[in-house]
Amino acid sequence: MNDDVQARIADTVNAHEVLLFMKGSPLFPQCGFSSRAIAILEHLGVEYGSVDVLQDQGIRQGIKQFSDWPTIPQLYVKGEFVGGSDIMMEMYESGELAELMQKSGVAAKVA
Repeated sequence: MNDDVQARIADTVNAHEVLLFMKGSPLFPQCGFSSRAIAILEHLGVEYGSVDVLQDQGIRQGIKQFSDWPTIPQLYVKGEFVGGSDIMMEMYESGELAELMQKSGVAAKVA
């Protein structure tokens, strides 16, 4: 079962340019860290997918093994693990996150 969960996570990560594993949904985040992560992505104006780890215990535990990172939320850009909420905030404030999105070819949403 664990291999199945890891395969599902890998498939999901690879199916999105930007993907956030979070608690809750973008419209109704279930923790402050997930809320902050969504706010950062919204400020950057990029298209992103999200996975609510509260809906699937296997994913909730499996994502921690997949990334070797103990906390949620977790951000992936072009299949690469970027970090959690604190790292996202540091990168956003320094301009690194916007630069990463640009270098990765992640387009901003069309208004």
